[in-house]
Amino acid sequence: MTRFLLTSLIALFFNCANHGQLIHVAELPEKLNENSGILYLSGKTAWFIEDNGNSDNLYQVNFNGVSIKKFEVKNAKNHDWEDLTSDKNKNVYIGDFGNNTNDRKNLVIYKLPNPEVEPGNKIDAERIAFNYPEQKDFPPKKGLLFYDSEAFFHFEGHLYVFTKNRANPFNGEAFIYKIPDVKGTHEAQQIGTIKTCSDWNTCKITSAAISPDSKTIVLLGNGKLWTITDFSGDAFHSGTMKEIDLGVRTQLESVCFMNDSVLLLSDEVRAGTGGNLYSYSLN
Repeated sequence: MTRFLLTSLIALFFNCANHGQLIHVAELPEKLNENSGILYLSGKTAWFIEDNGNSDNLYQVNFNGVSIKKFEVKNAKNHDWEDLTSDKNKNVYIGDFGNNTNDRKNLVIYKLPNPEVEPGNKIDAERIAFNYPEQKDFPPKKGLLFYDSEAFFHFEGHLYVFTKNRANPFNGEAFIYKIPDVKGTHEAQQIGTIKTCSDWNTCKITSAAISPDSKTIVLLGNGKLWTITDFSGDAFHSGTMKEIDLGVRTQLESVCFMNDSVLLLSDEVRAGTGGNLYSYSLN
């Protein structure tokens, strides 16, 4: 009995050590090893994209880790797809704004109809092209590498992009930009800045989401989560910000809300870790 109890405790310890505060839901299909965006629409499935160097596809995966649907996104090219979001009508948006070297002039967000009701295996995309008017050089000097992004969400007719600060030295600041959710070419409007923390390894923003009731924002880092609450309108930078250490240091790339308090998260495969779907309760 003692040996059995000890074995059980060891197994429990290593399970917690592997996933920290996250609940492991499923191992993702191998073709999503470089998943970069996650979206929940309904039922027991989630939608995924991959980042730079991968196909122009949108994938649906169930909570057992089985791929059940794949759409080829027409009129689109995966330069560096980094995040997924949706609006109240279940239109889906793909953020093609990964910009590691800060030299891109073709930033775009793709708008798709609700994939849950689309037939066939191809889905049309509208282009929402944009630029950051504050960026003058492509690329800027290393101390001004502010224009990468991996995070956005939809709120009241606009898309809100949170930048990924790559400046050296790194200070944890991120810009918040606002873009209309309609096709065309737009100048992104900078509406504020936020600061996560000063450690590059864990404090860069890799995904963002807003709750269905629009009262809570979450920002994801590699092992950390920040919640923003008590904001008015889209003055997100003036809200109350709280840091949560998830107790895991895998390459967490994606977060979305299932409901107002439960999150889905995923990580890329890196150095023998990751490639999983997780859940986390803010309560």
